[in-house]
Amino acid sequence: MDRGTRELLACKSISKRKLRTPVDVEDVRREVAIMRHLPKSPSIVSLREACEDDGAVHLVMELCEGGELFDRIVARGHYTERAAAAVTRTIVEVVQLCHRHGVIHRDLKPENFLFANKKENSPLKAIDFGLSIFFKPGEKFSEIVGSPYYMAPEVLKRNYGPEIDIWSAGVILYILLCGVPPFWAETEQGVAQAILRGNIDFKREPWPNVSDNAKDLVRQMLQPDPKLRLTAKQVLEHTWLQNAKKAPNVPLGDIVKSRLKQFSRMNRFKRRALRVIADHLSAEEVEDIKDMFKVMDTDNDGIVSYEELKSGIAKFGSHLAESEVQMLIEAVDTNGRGALDYGEFLAVSLHLQRMANDEHLRRAFLFFDKDGNGYIEPEELQEALVEDGAADIMEVVKDILQEVDTDKDGKISYDEFVAMMKTGTDWRKASRHYSRGHRQSPADWLTHKLACGSVGDT
Repeated sequence: MDRGTRELLACKSISKRKLRTPVDVEDVRREVAIMRHLPKSPSIVSLREACEDDGAVHLVMELCEGGELFDRIVARGHYTERAAAAVTRTIVEVVQLCHRHGVIHRDLKPENFLFANKKENSPLKAIDFGLSIFFKPGEKFSEIVGSPYYMAPEVLKRNYGPEIDIWSAGVILYILLCGVPPFWAETEQGVAQAILRGNIDFKREPWPNVSDNAKDLVRQMLQPDPKLRLTAKQVLEHTWLQNAKKAPNVPLGDIVKSRLKQFSRMNRFKRRALRVIADHLSAEEVEDIKDMFKVMDTDNDGIVSYEELKSGIAKFGSHLAESEVQMLIEAVDTNGRGALDYGEFLAVSLHLQRMANDEHLRRAFLFFDKDGNGYIEPEELQEALVEDGAADIMEVVKDILQEVDTDKDGKISYDEFVAMMKTGTDWRKASRHYSRGHRQSPADWLTHKLACGSVGDT
């Protein structure tokens, strides 16, 4: 609370235990710098203060009490093109402001937009700039960041600029209009393949009831070629947004509402589980990584070369193709020397363990399974999720069980939990007819995940 004005504020605390590498520290500094650099806007949460103590870095920001974007829409009880247009305008205005001031957001997704208050006309605000980066005109980036459903194809190809934000906003618009993402599959490797194929489905319900202008804007925002993709200014000038008040105000149907509800609530459970995994990486695990680095650094020069990493990965029981090993090095080799120092090696190892080691999933499962009986029961799920502040927590738990509890025994087994965590989508049952066809080999997507700073929920 601001003692002078009595205004309630929010505080994002980042444990210094998580800031293990210089890259981690720089990420936090950059987030603060960007939030201070961007001008005040009713559509961006304001940073009031940044400070630190021995245990954490604290970002004090204005408090948004209105809840997540999708939760608000589902709670309204109806959904229309007019509402989608209003939300889209706000999101793209944020993109335009960022780009005008030399910032790429790089992680636009519904979870990163909150309503300021519970009023019907509450402003919608962007709240997270943790993956944002400064850019200069013409500058290209290769680091794979973001959340899989919203990644532009050029991110996967490791050659991108500010155009990726328009793509992500287009994905959000598609979801707002139909309740599922345009590119998805049962696995994250399948999501990547679907993005690269670029086939957009406008045939299934409710698309026949969506206006042609809305579909035209979606197509132009999801243009695979970034050079041909609309700019933020062009999106805001598009006929559909210019005539937003005239857009159809007819509800798009229960199918959209049910999909949106599953999206927001399943994401909440997965995000909670992912936080548990991140918070429980032990000091011993980091110590083990130091030992692994020493073993792989066979010539004791303080860096791990391509050949040392390749042979070391095989020695420790993992099998990656040569191209995948090279991609790992390129992803975290900050100075371009083709080898990894300890900090870079630590980043690779933590990602490798987080994705390949089921012990982390077991640990997360046990966090929820308070009584240790081998199942996450409704009461345990409710207790774990109550800190997220959902007013309708019982309804949230009911929806999660309906999706994850495949044998319908009223509780979540370890196998069901693992299946939920490893799948690439939260809509797989409600919208199975959207499933895509051919899948890429698991190793291809594993490599992408290892190289990614924020695959999954960030």
